[in-house]
Amino acid sequence: MGELKGYIFDLDGVITDTAEYHYLGWKKLADEENMEFDREFNEKFRGVSRMECLDLLLEANNRKVTPEERKELAERKNNYYREYLKNISRDNLLDGIEEILNTLKDKGFKLAIASASKNTSIVVKKLGIKEMFDTISDGYSVKKSKPAPDLFLHTAEKLNLDPKECVVFEDAEAGVDAAIAANMTAVGIGPKKRVGHAHYRFDSVQDIELKKIMNN
Repeated sequence: MGELKGYIFDLDGVITDTAEYHYLGWKKLADEENMEFDREFNEKFRGVSRMECLDLLLEANNRKVTPEERKELAERKNNYYREYLKNISRDNLLDGIEEILNTLKDKGFKLAIASASKNTSIVVKKLGIKEMFDTISDGYSVKKSKPAPDLFLHTAEKLNLDPKECVVFEDAEAGVDAAIAANMTAVGIGPKKRVGHAHYRFDSVQDIELKKIMNN
């Protein structure tokens, strides 16, 4: 796989977990609009952009909307999500992630965040970890979101690294697909049915074995 020089992290489900806030935001919107939505359907939203999530929700409920209505619905959901975000802090870092970041930083590797979320900067600021990363890419960085490789390729370019020199940590199927499409080493975090196609897979952030990744 060549020499590894950079480590790229998805945000939600890898560094922190705001999935519950996303779920609550979508649930509130769905209830207001009399649309069916539950936790099982919410799994389809993992690693997917806000507008794509909304389209999935609308399609499942056979709801037709104008472009203006679509924009208003997405903004309303995002406002609910941002309200929930006010509660997060460094305490919301996933167990084990700070140790991983510090270890990689101490070894001189370049670090980056690449998330489809347009709220990435808000979350990173709340978590107090911005200074740990060389660059941060988000939903504003590229037009095509995961599973397209664009976000990761954009991040590698900002790190001044070849894609082959990068490792990606992802908890979503679409994210692992994007990392593989970008010709990067993919590390999946979560169940086999979701991220089993990654080059490496661990059940949780705490289970990540950096030596196993770095020695290959």
